[in-house]
Amino acid sequence: MAAAAAAAAAAAEHAAEEGTLSIYKAARRIKRRESTLYNALRSVADDAAFVAEIAALWPALPLVANLRCGLWYAQPRSLAATCYFKSTDGHAGNWGFSTARLNLHLALLAGERGGCIIVDSTRKGKRFPDSMAKTIPIWCCVLNRAIQRHRLQAINQAVASNGDAEEYSGSSNWDSSVHLPVWVLETEKNAIEGRIEEWTDLFESCGADIHSLALGLRKPLRPLWISQNTRIWLNEVPDHQLWDFTPIILISASASGTVATQRTSSEFSWRYIPGAGDDEESWARGLTPTLFWKHSYDLLDGGPDLCNQLVADIVEKDRVYRAQRGEHSPQVIVKHAKCSSHGLEPYTGDHTIITQPMNSNPSTIAPANTQYSNGGHVVFWIGTSNLAVASTMQVADGLADMDCILNCDSTSRLPSSSSEDSYLELPIVGSKDERFSLLKNLPKAVSFAKKNLIAGRKMLLCCQNGEDISICVALAIITRLFSDTGCFDCGESFMRRDITKLEMRKRLVFICKYAINARPSRGNLRQVYGFLCNEKEQLPC
Repeated sequence: MAAAAAAAAAAAEHAAEEGTLSIYKAARRIKRRESTLYNALRSVADDAAFVAEIAALWPALPLVANLRCGLWYAQPRSLAATCYFKSTDGHAGNWGFSTARLNLHLALLAGERGGCIIVDSTRKGKRFPDSMAKTIPIWCCVLNRAIQRHRLQAINQAVASNGDAEEYSGSSNWDSSVHLPVWVLETEKNAIEGRIEEWTDLFESCGADIHSLALGLRKPLRPLWISQNTRIWLNEVPDHQLWDFTPIILISASASGTVATQRTSSEFSWRYIPGAGDDEESWARGLTPTLFWKHSYDLLDGGPDLCNQLVADIVEKDRVYRAQRGEHSPQVIVKHAKCSSHGLEPYTGDHTIITQPMNSNPSTIAPANTQYSNGGHVVFWIGTSNLAVASTMQVADGLADMDCILNCDSTSRLPSSSSEDSYLELPIVGSKDERFSLLKNLPKAVSFAKKNLIAGRKMLLCCQNGEDISICVALAIITRLFSDTGCFDCGESFMRRDITKLEMRKRLVFICKYAINARPSRGNLRQVYGFLCNEKEQLPC
């Protein structure tokens, strides 16, 4: 009787809560009900079909995904590269130009192929995310302005020495103005224009290779915007080669509606979610874009009732495969680029990046010194420093040509029969999980690197994604142990120079020139700067 009375009281209380449910809670409950895994994947597939249609209008232009949302809206084999532009750099009143996300490989790719197409999406009911509306236009303008300065300076020097300035002919017609979409307010546009010179100075001071950009880009960069509301006459598609600029075509994959709409297929009914690929941690349940496209037919044909279980099975099988691949996968030898007497800095046309592009065509943007593996493993050599960065998820079976390994992944252990002198495992986690994890482990990492670099060994730095922690560890090693000219000197030049954020930024730009997937977080970069300052304080006067 007591149990029955308690159950009745609980039911009455629940009914009372239902009766007093606020509008906010009701809206949240409806949104959760509509934002199912199947609805998200079906929405992604529909939007990806639109992206494929637009990309087919300019088949010569490479398709690029803006991380991370853009990866969901194109099949991996159709992507030529990725880029990383953050919407926060385009928020009203918070506009910025990030030297940690220069994306110079994208500008060089666009110059080589005559332009490029970037795909992204947004959930917020806008036609375009702020990354496309303002961040990328600011980036295009700053690069154009820096190239214009470089060209004019080269012309003046050529004229002063009675040389030939024909290489930079046409600089007087170089468009370096800001091109923003028409819906951006005039006051906001004027505020952005007022800061372009400041951002250009920042770009020039960070040590970027503007000379290579000036040679690679024959026409200025200019963004163009395409959404599902854009009308394009298929019999009048313009030829991108006839434009007097290098087009950066920005595709916003999703429809701009703020409310989920009901859609039907031949078998199932589902709710369309704009920008479904955004914030994948909240809905994907461990599914990645690569896994989704590999199993897309099974997932979509299975319907909403089987979707969750199918995803769970796919994710678990992939986890088991990754756990076993170090034992069962064939080994691939990653060749190291020949060392140069000029150290790290000069670029002489001999790429030292060893990478597997995302598309299956080896002729697209493939560096000269590229060796491919069947598994698509990615290893980025940082100049001639004997340092390489990679992801433990991809390189577990590609360690044959490495002399030593610094594993910064707290979640996995690489297969290694090496001694303690050639293998070090540091369980470093991101700054969001532990504020000073990287800072506490950097002394051991730098000491391990110094010992092996003195012995002339080739060292691999790896973390879970190869984009953040391993990049920051490489930044600490290069700043602490290498000279300004890029020569390994055991830290002698570090003792003589001041450590500033500008100096650290220059070295980060250098690393990003080779590790084009680098995405170091601000929290980890702060820890690297703190470590270098501590090292400087501990040196004898």
